[in-house]
Amino acid sequence: METIGFDFSDVQSIAGVDEVGRGPLVGDVVAAAVILDPHNPIDGLMDSKKLSEKRREQLAVEIKEKALAWSIAVATPAEIDQLNILHATMLAMRRAVLGLKAKPDFVYVDGNRCPEIPYPVEAVVKGDSKVAEISAASIIAKVHRDHQMIELDARFPQYQFAKHKGYPTADHLRLLEEHGVLPEYRRSFGPVKRLVELS
Repeated sequence: METIGFDFSDVQSIAGVDEVGRGPLVGDVVAAAVILDPHNPIDGLMDSKKLSEKRREQLAVEIKEKALAWSIAVATPAEIDQLNILHATMLAMRRAVLGLKAKPDFVYVDGNRCPEIPYPVEAVVKGDSKVAEISAASIIAKVHRDHQMIELDARFPQYQFAKHKGYPTADHLRLLEEHGVLPEYRRSFGPVKRLVELS
């Protein structure tokens, strides 16, 4: 849906949507949707990438306590491989919005594309630094995905997932080559695909 001619005078609740984890070689792409409470503001909301890990953790707790509604959803590595990362991201965003316990009147999505959802929606480029609801969504999505990587690190410490969070750093690529491809890897992503084909 587009917002051309949309009447904002009836808008009571706005949801913000963001995702994290499009670039990593391993794990889910994670999306979150948040409806903030205008009567219960949260200080310090900004793009999750500009916050320290400690501050993100603190804000994630506060967002979940104070928001009128919040939802986290994922698309799995298998879905990423089947659909491609863009379509899997849209799927995770759609799931996050549909998972909200309250229905938003309007939805802002970070980026330049919108998922298929049954609400008026608008994409906002760099929305995580412009729209508080998107900032809140970016924070809880990032914290959720980081926790997934820490859990994966506990199961497979030789890959150092807690350190690189699944992104294709030089260290990660070396460890991937050394230890092989786990089921949690995205097999359609270049470096993983090459190793799978070699084996």
